Amino acid sequence: MKTRLTARLVRERLARHPAVALLGPRQCGKTTLARTLARRYYDAEQPGERVRLDLDWQSLAAGRELVVIDEAQSWPAVFPRLRAAIDADRRRNGRFLLLGSVSPVLMREVSESLAGRLARVELTPFLVAELGARALPQLWLRGGFPDGGILKARSFPRWQQDYLALMAQRDLPTWGLPARPQTSTRLLHMLAAVHGQIWNASAIGQSLGVSYHTVNGYLDFLEGAYLVRRLAPWSGNLRKRLVKSPRVYLRDSGLAHALLRIGSQAELLRHPAAGASWEGFVIEQLLGTLAAHGIDADAHFFRAGDGHEADLVLTMGSMRIAIEIKLAAGVDPRDLERLERAADLVRAEHRYVVCQTPRSAANANRGAMNLASMLERLVRIGGSR
Repeated sequence: MKTRLTARLVRERLARHPAVALLGPRQCGKTTLARTLARRYYDAEQPGERVRLDLDWQSLAAGRELVVIDEAQSWPAVFPRLRAAIDADRRRNGRFLLLGSVSPVLMREVSESLAGRLARVELTPFLVAELGARALPQLWLRGGFPDGGILKARSFPRWQQDYLALMAQRDLPTWGLPARPQTSTRLLHMLAAVHGQIWNASAIGQSLGVSYHTVNGYLDFLEGAYLVRRLAPWSGNLRKRLVKSPRVYLRDSGLAHALLRIGSQAELLRHPAAGASWEGFVIEQLLGTLAAHGIDADAHFFRAGDGHEADLVLTMGSMRIAIEIKLAAGVDPRDLERLERAADLVRAEHRYVVCQTPRSAANANRGAMNLASMLERLVRIGGSR
């Protein structure tokens, strides 16, 4: 079994809090990770498991073992019980591990019942830092879901297609998305087509036959279900006209490629969306790796009306990092010059171009780096603050 970077963070948070919520998309490995940490496991989506949890509750609340409750948002009645059990002995930590696939639903229950009693940790599909640099081409093509082909190549892209169909037909309506399955499926295909582009809710809404308010509501829901990342624009006080709409990415590259009917590395590299796909993949790897190490980072993109831009601007405390992402084996000096100008505007201390170079060329705070080297440097920067 592959070791997950997040496991250490979960243990650290359990040592300091009575409960931890481990959140992430369906099938990303939450249950597998949780079962390595505890023997007491209950799936709140299953009626029989709810009965078992109800019958065991008194012994669980009084016991000393870590208790895992999977898909906790499916049974809201459990949250008042958790609060009462925690408040009965506030000095005890590491008591409950809650797993969830829909952040807004679970976080609403947390805010109402478990505020101040619970820490939040996000688990992504597999990261390149967990699989090794040699897995990078396959990880980019197939995505990081454990069953989606990164461990068993033949599963891709059939697994992704079935995953998305089940999400649209069963999970999203069950979780409260007010759209028909056919509309959800069309929206996902449209999101794949505009992956990495500036979000235009009016155009998408017109294609779906709904208002831009409605389509923005759909996007909120997909973001909460960890299918989509909405990257906000950087909005510093500059005397320049700045882009004010977000960029939107499908978070898992394998899902994006399945929607685009990309089935091989050769097809991916020939596809017009290859550059945008690589950009989104790198952003997810960078942000996912920082989160797995417990490093807080505010993420934005920067684009001014005069063409100055950076694909990713990270702010970690007082430290700011500007990153440009290129699907190329090397970097043209003009790419570095353009990044320098954008980095000056956002006052970034560190400036890097991330590409597919086999050998990174960077000094203490700028240069061209491959993804593996960039990940190592970001973790080092984040840990040194």
